[in-house]
Amino acid sequence: MIIRVFDDNNSLAGAAASQAAAAIRTAIALRGRARIVAATGASQFAFLEELTAVPSVDWKRVELFHLDEYIGLPMNQPASFCKYLQERLIGKTGITNCHLMKGDANPAEVIQLTTEAILQSPIDVAFVGIGENGHLAFNDPPADFQTEDPYIIVSLDEACRRQQVAEGWFRTIEDVPRQAITMSIQQILRSRTILCIVPETRKAEAVRRCFTGEIGPLAPASALRLHAQAFVMLDSESSRLLDRS
Repeated sequence: MIIRVFDDNNSLAGAAASQAAAAIRTAIALRGRARIVAATGASQFAFLEELTAVPSVDWKRVELFHLDEYIGLPMNQPASFCKYLQERLIGKTGITNCHLMKGDANPAEVIQLTTEAILQSPIDVAFVGIGENGHLAFNDPPADFQTEDPYIIVSLDEACRRQQVAEGWFRTIEDVPRQAITMSIQQILRSRTILCIVPETRKAEAVRRCFTGEIGPLAPASALRLHAQAFVMLDSESSRLLDRS
């Protein structure tokens, strides 16, 4: 794992977008296509804005998966991650090869279809963030570090659900679904390259715990430390609790 720290979210987003675009172009040059995973959430706004503005990316050769989706949430709801990706990535780039997990479909069928697709060949680059509770995708603590299943059903903890309310996706915690489909820790680690984009001071404690404490299920994003090509990209606020001497 490699940590990079930037002055602010804008410079972080620009650097992350440049590295992401380079990884996509390299995969297309080597294999004729790029298979990517995209994260959602407020922390990814600036990054996706920069990425979709990068020139000379052949998005028609990009195959897209996403990390997670709420169970029971229709695609037309503001908090739907399918809707998020349609508006902030797919619609802006013209990606046509997408594997979106419909929240209001049968979860077992969604998992089966997405699993079959993602196991066809490795993911070239995964874009992820981390939660205020240290979650990676929707793998809340204590996360399952052992399952080899690419996608699993999880129950969301209270800290995770409160974060969704604080970010404005839901009006009250009662409105936040209690379960989700998420990409597993082991499946994320199978990606050739991982870009973990983590701005904002509210993530500082999770950054400290995951990237300086013990590696294990209580700090799910600590799993990134096991990956040689995981790049954790922070700004001055999210990195403020790290010892940078």
